[in-house]
Order: sequence, then C-alpha cells, then structure tokens
Amino acid sequence: MNMIEDFPEAMNLESDRARHRLAASLERIYHDAAPALFARVCASLDRASAQRDAALKALDHARRADPNWTARSGETVYACYVDRFAGTLDGVTGKLDYLQDFGIRWLHPLPLLAARPVESDGGFAVVDYRAVEPALGDMGGLERLATELRTRGMGLMLDVVCNHTAREHDWAERARQGDPKYRAYYHVVDSQAEVDAWDASLIEVFPDTAPGNFTYDAAMGSWVWTTFYPFQWDLNYANPDVFVEMLEVLLFLANKGVQGFRLDSAPFLWKRQGTTCRNQPEAYAIVAAFRAALDIAAPSVVLLTEAIESPAHVIPFFGDDLKGCDLAYNNGVMTALWAGLADQHAGIVRTMLTAAAQRPDHAAWLNYVRCHDDLIWNALADYAPVDDLQRWSSFYDGGGFSAGRRFQTAAGGVPSTNGMAAALVGLGRSDIDQDLALARLTALYGAIHALDGWPMIYMGDEIALGNDQDYRSDPARRDEGRWLQRPSMDWHRASLGPAGKMLESMCRFGDAARALNELNVTGRATPIALSNDAVLAFVRDEGRGFLCLVNLASIAQTVDRPATWDRPGKDLLTGRDVPTGTVTLRPYEILWWVAP
Repeated sequence: MNMIEDFPEAMNLESDRARHRLAASLERIYHDAAPALFARVCASLDRASAQRDAALKALDHARRADPNWTARSGETVYACYVDRFAGTLDGVTGKLDYLQDFGIRWLHPLPLLAARPVESDGGFAVVDYRAVEPALGDMGGLERLATELRTRGMGLMLDVVCNHTAREHDWAERARQGDPKYRAYYHVVDSQAEVDAWDASLIEVFPDTAPGNFTYDAAMGSWVWTTFYPFQWDLNYANPDVFVEMLEVLLFLANKGVQGFRLDSAPFLWKRQGTTCRNQPEAYAIVAAFRAALDIAAPSVVLLTEAIESPAHVIPFFGDDLKGCDLAYNNGVMTALWAGLADQHAGIVRTMLTAAAQRPDHAAWLNYVRCHDDLIWNALADYAPVDDLQRWSSFYDGGGFSAGRRFQTAAGGVPSTNGMAAALVGLGRSDIDQDLALARLTALYGAIHALDGWPMIYMGDEIALGNDQDYRSDPARRDEGRWLQRPSMDWHRASLGPAGKMLESMCRFGDAARALNELNVTGRATPIALSNDAVLAFVRDEGRGFLCLVNLASIAQTVDRPATWDRPGKDLLTGRDVPTGTVTLRPYEILWWVAP
C-alpha cells in the first residue's frame, strides 16, 4: 500500500520527500501496522506545524535552502550541566556573552527536564518530558534561553532520554496501577525463566553499581527491563504508541525553540532475543523516522545520536537511502587520540580516522575530547588487541602522566576511565611538567577542531578545569564515579594562569576552523602514514588543500612531508610561513598547513 497517495495536503517537494521517507521508515519498523501509524503521525505533524512560531519557520526556511549547512566547520558545541555551569537557566542566559566570546555556536545543556529526586543518574531518569527540573527553572526560562541564543546566531541542543523513563514517570505509575495500555509502554517480563533467556545474550552496562538488566517490581508483579539503573525503565518501541509519544515530545520542545536533540542511548531502542539488544536494524529505522518527521514539521532541527559504539555500529545511524541522524559522536577517534597520546604513536588514530571516513556524505561527526561519561576503551575492541586496551586503561588509571581513575566494565571487558581532560593530561600533578601537560590538552583540542564535523567543548576544558575531588562527600553522588568529571564551573579561574592560555587556544582553534569554510576545505579527514609514527598527519583534500600535523610525543619531532605536500604554505593557526622539506614540531605542537 502506498500511504502517501491518499494524503490530501499539497506539499512542497522537500516535505513530500520527507513523508515518503517517514512512510518507508515506519514500514521497516511496524510492517502491517505502519499505514495506520503513518496517518496518526501525520496528524501530529500537521498540528505541530500549525503551532510553530514564525521566527522558527523562518529558520526552517533558511536551513532548508542550504541543505549542506551541517557540513560547515567550526559549528562549535559547548556541553554543560546547567546547575554546575550557572545555577539556573536564567543564569546560563546571563553567561552567553562568555560563550559567544570564544566562538560557541551551539549550547548543549545536559539533561534539564524534570527528573526523579535524589538518584536520577545525573538527570537521565526523566519524570516529565514537558517540564524543566524545578531547581533549574521552568519552560518559560527554557524558551527565553532558546530565543536569546537564536538572536545571537546560536542554537540550543537538548538531551532527550528516549530509551527509558524514570520509574516515577506518569506512564510507569499508570502501568504499576494496572493500566494495560501503559504496561505495554515498557518491556515487562513475567517469569525468571524468561529473564534468564534474555540475559543469556545481554551485556551489563553497570555491573558494579547496577548489575543485571531486569528489576522485579512488586506493584507490577513482574520484571521490568532496566538496562541502566533499576529506577530507569526501558521503553518498548515495538509498541507504536511509544513512538508517537516520543515524537510528540520532540515536536513540543522544537516548538519551544530547541534547535537540536541528543538522542540518548539510541543503540538500545530495540530488543531482539538472542542478541545484545544493541544496534538492531529497527533502532536505526526509528532514528530515521524521527529525522523524516522533523523534516516535515521542524526541518531546522538537528539530531545527534548518542551511540558510544564501534564505528561499524555508529555509521548506520546516519542512514542509508533513508536519512538518519545529522550528527553522531566520533567516539572511536576521540578514544584513539587518548591512546595515541599514551603511546606517543599515531597508529591507532590513523586506523580510527580511516573508519570514520566511511560516513555518508550527508553526515557530520561531533568531534570531542571528553564528556560527562567515562572513556570507554572497549569501543576500540574491533580495532586493537585487548593487550593494547588494557595498557591504555592502566595508563590513564593514575599511571603515566594521568590523574584519571578506573571505572567499571562488563565481565571480560577492559575498565573504562573517568576524569576531566585536564586531569588526564596531567594538569594539577606536582610530579608532572605542567607546560607539557597543557600542551597535551591543547594538541587534543587542536586536532578535533581540524577534523571534518563539529567540535565539542566539554564544560571547563576551556579553562583546564580539573577533577571534582569532593563528589564522594555528597551522599547523592558518591557511588557514581562519573561525577569525577562533572565539577562546578570555576568562574574565578576563567581568566587566570593556564586557564587563560587554554581559553586563548580555544578561540584560535574555533576561528581557524571557521576559516576553513572560507578556504573551501570541506573533505573528510584522511590519515597519511609518515616515516615518523610519533606525528599524526591527516589531510582534507576537497577544494583547497589542508594538512594537519600533530606531534603526539613529549619531545620535538622532525618529519618529512609527503612529496605531494612538499611546497610552501602557511600555518593557519599562527600565520607563519611553513618551508618546504622537513618540518620540526615542538613537543605536542600542532600545525594546520594550508596551500597558498
């Protein structure tokens, strides 16, 4: 059945194409139930379109007229926790000058929607998708922030926890009261034998603090699927009602001025017995369906998939013939950069750059150095032997120059690492050369700004902010090791000592990344093997030539440039001339070579 033919509304070409993609995506997921679901979804989209503000429609029109806008370099994202950055949403609005001054284009506050009290997994246990956490403000404050960002040419990107709700969410409460409609919103298992059958192929996410994947709920008289914590109930996307509910959440927030969504835990959206229940084909199709629906009602909105997996599992989230997300975390390259820094060897980084280059043309990577979560070495398991993973894990567990800490892992896995970027490079350690430590942090951020895609700065990295050493004294946080990398912003530090130097570097990198657009440097980052493996080299060849060199070593390195690049040029970061022949790089120096 062609579900488009009977739709009566006259549509422009792009909207028409989006409806075809939406129909096809729903058919991949829901099969015979797709036609009826398509009609329901289209009714929701029509309502959302009718309610959309004129200013947002103007933004939709502008971005639709420039379909390659997400490919621009220097669309710098800043990720933070509202309370730890500025207290409240209005407090964040008051700090926008600070963010704009060093080139931020997108603000990504981590979960700020209403969450369960006390233990909420850092806000990832949502009780109401249409309300702001009261301690942070209200929906009016969110709209004010979104509007102020838009007037500055910036965008607001929000977390939407689409895989699970809090146990206290209204849907879950109704399910516990015996309402069969809402019981079907969750994955409910009626026997221990069935739990065991599922568990046989599943991987535990938090084996130390939340072992298992199911939690028995006395009110339900059954076990509920809880991939993460017992108070987070996995939603059942095999139920079309769940898809509609979550889409309407996206539409509601988009009409409040939100310009982007981070789809949390996207790999877990579909369950299939006998598998790990990660990265199933339907999970990719759900993201594609969200993208198609937004292309109809709010086409200026971008989708970022949070999938901390091997690139082979992440790239399908971008979509194939059916476009998926616009952005995904470049986790493989990020993790490899830390590994390369530990080994003072570029090999694993070259491997991961090659894998990342397989993205489709319409896709963009979100390139980052650190985030609020742990550094997961197991994400490199398809590309490096376990001995390498273990060595890197041990190195950053307080070894080498690092002040990081070991984090939990699934049985048979390699421990992840917690810690702020500044701590992982050795800043704050009295036994470590602090100039070299700062140079390491600078090199990492210089590298991610040079890659194709959007660079992301995690709150505090721009001032070389270290670990939160006091989280263990807080009863609400002490059992969650990831709070180590979730400190409060130090506004006094923001203009002092190494902080000032790092902030200057961030400004320089952002300006240089945006200059690449003017130079028509648009290609993928493609690694080049040099005679000196301590130096990472990659090129972006479309349009005007661009070569990035990064010294991963603690001592100066000399390297012969490839013959095809042995001609005069300039370093875009400093403006100095780069001679032909050999190039000598200071410890951890980075060079952005651009042809004349």
